Amino acid sequence: MTREIDFSKQNAEVKKVWEDYRAGRPARVPVMFGINPRYLLLDPKLNPAGITFEQYSADPQLMLEAQLRFHEWIRFNVPHDAPMGLPDAWDVYVDFQNYYEAGFLGAQIYFPADNVPVARPFLDDDNKRMLLDKGMFDLDASPLWRKNVEFYEHFVEKKKEGFTHKGRPIGNVSLKGLGTDGPLTLFMSTRGDHGLLDMYVDPDYFHQMMAYFTDFAIGMVRKARRIAGQAEKQDALGLADDSIELLSAADYGRFILPYHRRLKEVLGGSGPYSIHICGDVQRHFPALVRELGITSIDTGFPIRWETLRDEVGDSVEISGGPHVEILRRGTPAEIRTEVRRILASGIMRGGRFILREGNNLAPLTPLANLRAMYEAAREFGRY
Repeated sequence: MTREIDFSKQNAEVKKVWEDYRAGRPARVPVMFGINPRYLLLDPKLNPAGITFEQYSADPQLMLEAQLRFHEWIRFNVPHDAPMGLPDAWDVYVDFQNYYEAGFLGAQIYFPADNVPVARPFLDDDNKRMLLDKGMFDLDASPLWRKNVEFYEHFVEKKKEGFTHKGRPIGNVSLKGLGTDGPLTLFMSTRGDHGLLDMYVDPDYFHQMMAYFTDFAIGMVRKARRIAGQAEKQDALGLADDSIELLSAADYGRFILPYHRRLKEVLGGSGPYSIHICGDVQRHFPALVRELGITSIDTGFPIRWETLRDEVGDSVEISGGPHVEILRRGTPAEIRTEVRRILASGIMRGGRFILREGNNLAPLTPLANLRAMYEAAREFGRY
């Protein structure tokens, strides 16, 4: 059910919140929710047709239309600091979730009935050098990469034809490959748990694979940028590599940092540099800021909010907030208490904090809980 919201009033407040934040004089903490189409596809009430991820991933028109319904639902129901109501145009993207990079390399994709699709690791001990022995991977030979381009071209063609949803045209169109989930995460997606053992018992192989995946990611991003009409090297760059949560701070610097530096040097320019990093990774934040010049960190959980500002400084932008399971299973009162606790921790110091879920909103999260989080931020997040 759509909740009655004064979109004009809401959008005016949102505009002012972001103007103040970007000018370095925030009146209150901005609030965002990270939501992707899994929220719609895995909720029977929002997906009465029962569209599966396998169907969604196989048909570009089905993906386009489901994604448009999802964006519409967000803009008419989810209270956060983003424009609400019908947009001037709908931005759409090829959505192969987080299996795309391993899938480009040939991993089999598994589609569970009640969850997101995942790539199955395929480099076992008998063929662990398969990619290295074949040389640098040719993306054009990848069925999933070709499908990625085909879906992108379908979206672009529908835009040219004047396709509309609720009377609004298609706006920006993106394809997969404009960013990377990170070389260690890609290694774990293709090699599985053996990858961590390789790091210690076969370091030569491990570093060959890290160099391979770093070069693969660079080639992929460059190619995707060319297709999208973008410059191959850009000033700003967003990084990610969730699997570093499995490493100590010392081992991150020893085994992975050089490859992150290479991604930054080849794909980025003068900055700014941001990173999305989920999991128990707070110990890595100081090195990310110091060694990579990261100025914006998108966090997951767990986070020790009381110490984070002292660890990274006041000028680093931090995005994060209540654990997704608190939002999914908690009561509005419990969420209000958690938001108040986080905002009182000292994380607001410096005016560079954005409140969001930690990290990526779970399907079946009640709208009442999102409203409770938003209203709590408006009350307790004032400077």
